[in-house]
Amino acid sequence: MAKKAKAEKKPEKQADAGGGDAAASPKAGGGGLIGLLMLGGAALASSFGVVYLMSPPPAAVAEACAPVDGHASAVIEPIAQADQTYVPLPELTITVGSAPASRFVKMNLSVISTVDGAAAVTAAEPMLIDAFNTYLRSVEMSDFEDPSFYPRMREQLARRSELVLGNQVSKGVLITEYLLR
Repeated sequence: MAKKAKAEKKPEKQADAGGGDAAASPKAGGGGLIGLLMLGGAALASSFGVVYLMSPPPAAVAEACAPVDGHASAVIEPIAQADQTYVPLPELTITVGSAPASRFVKMNLSVISTVDGAAAVTAAEPMLIDAFNTYLRSVEMSDFEDPSFYPRMREQLARRSELVLGNQVSKGVLITEYLLR
C-alpha cells in the first residue's frame, strides 16, 4: 500500500511542474509591449535602410530651355521645305464602331509631296482613299477618344501613303480638318 501512495503523489507534482496555471508562471507573456516596440523599430529601421541604400542616385537636373549665349546663333531648319507641295484629298467620312451608323469621323487630308510628285498623288487618289478608309474603318471608338491616338493615326496614314506612292513621292500626311460625331 505504501507504493500506491507514492504513485499517487507523483502525478500531482508533475502536474504542478508541467505548466499548471499560466498566471502562476511569470515568463508566459512572450515579450509584451516592449517586444512589440522593439520589433516595430527594427522593421522601421530596416525598411528605411533598404529604401535609402537601394534607391538610385538622383538624376542630374536638365533645364527645359538651355540658355543661349548672345543672340540666336543656332540655325533652326524649317519643317516646310521650298520644294514641297500639299495635295488635298476629297473629304473622308467614315462610320466608327459596329453599332448602327450613329458615330462617324469626317476628315480632310493633304498629302505632302514634292512639286514633281504632285501629279502622281492626284493620279493615285482612289488608291490613297481606299488605303485610308481601310485603316480608319478598323479603328475603334475608344481609340478616337484617346488624345494620344492622333499622332499615331497621322503616322499610320503617312505609312499607307508611302506604301501607295513610295517614299520618294509621299513625305507625310497632314490632317487639315477633323470632326468626330
